[in-house]
Amino acid sequence: MTETPLEPLPAGIRSRLVDNINGLRMHVLEAGFEGKSRPCLLLLHGFPELAYSWRKVMLPLAAAGYHVVAPDQRGYGRTTGWDGSYDGDLGSFRLLNLGCDTLGLVSALGYRSVEAVIGHDFGSPVAAYCALARPDVFRAVALMSSPFGGTPTLPFNTANESPTTRGGSNIHADLAALARPRKHYQWYYSTREADANMRNSPQGVHAFLRAYYHHKSADWPGNKPYKLAGWTAGELAKMPTYYIMDLAEGMAETVASEMPSKAEIAACRWLPEDELNIYSSEYDRTGFQGGLQWYRCRTTGRYGADLEIYSGRTIDVPSCYIAGKSDWGVYQKPGDFERMQTAACTNMLGCHLVEGAGHWVQQEQPEATSRLLLQFLEQARSRR
Repeated sequence: MTETPLEPLPAGIRSRLVDNINGLRMHVLEAGFEGKSRPCLLLLHGFPELAYSWRKVMLPLAAAGYHVVAPDQRGYGRTTGWDGSYDGDLGSFRLLNLGCDTLGLVSALGYRSVEAVIGHDFGSPVAAYCALARPDVFRAVALMSSPFGGTPTLPFNTANESPTTRGGSNIHADLAALARPRKHYQWYYSTREADANMRNSPQGVHAFLRAYYHHKSADWPGNKPYKLAGWTAGELAKMPTYYIMDLAEGMAETVASEMPSKAEIAACRWLPEDELNIYSSEYDRTGFQGGLQWYRCRTTGRYGADLEIYSGRTIDVPSCYIAGKSDWGVYQKPGDFERMQTAACTNMLGCHLVEGAGHWVQQEQPEATSRLLLQFLEQARSRR
């Protein structure tokens, strides 16, 4: 399918392509590009989203004096140069290479550093490792929805102490053995059939995304998250089915039962039909596999050693956390929310759960998100 004009884009936001970014031709949205010598903010989206996900906060941030840049990340939208086949180059989607994409974009735009990198959902760990690995370039970091629980730990003193054998259950077997058999969505997203299930869903991509976004938003009344006691099947199964799926269903079937009514769709001010059409048109054209490759890198364990070089390191630049109060992403990995605040980030200036927002906080509550980000940026400047 051919690309169509990216509309509706709010006045003041432009779309352009930037070449030679770690092998990519990267599509970016920009606001505040008119003036020179503006400090730069880099906004990194998650799944299944696009640079377009930031449209509602870009102009308020630009009005405060920033050059605001949001790319379609590797595997998404109008960025090209990535391998979208299941049997293709999976390694290019590993977390540190995504950080290289981000660093390459900063350099291509003519900046030695950015005022902050801001990441939502799967963009959050990319932002976290950017700030951890290159604090000279990424001078502050805002993490949204997905908490940063810290770097991998390494076995310690094993040459001098007798090894201990730790038995442990298999979480996937335990989930499947529940009275209501379940499976974890990240491992489902790593399967060969996941892309086709969503891309060729009986309801169509547009209706699939409508149900998916609704199911994870504050509009869905079942989103009342709380802290889980631990990484056990019984605890994880307390989360909604978009995280802990019914064993026999794909994601298309999972969200189909939560499709909002015509009246609910008409009342959805944060994602009207013409804006949803941007997402559905792009995913209908590209499919979902590019984004799903990120999950495969995480679940295979093949690339975990890449991150072990940072074992024991913390994020020391100014940081903050923003999520919707109705977002289960805060608690989906038990303990990360607490470790982020007590150990992983040493210079955290705020941790905010926004009323009236679920997972898509910058879209559901853009005014509150913009206000919190600008407050954080002002505090971060005062810390330097």
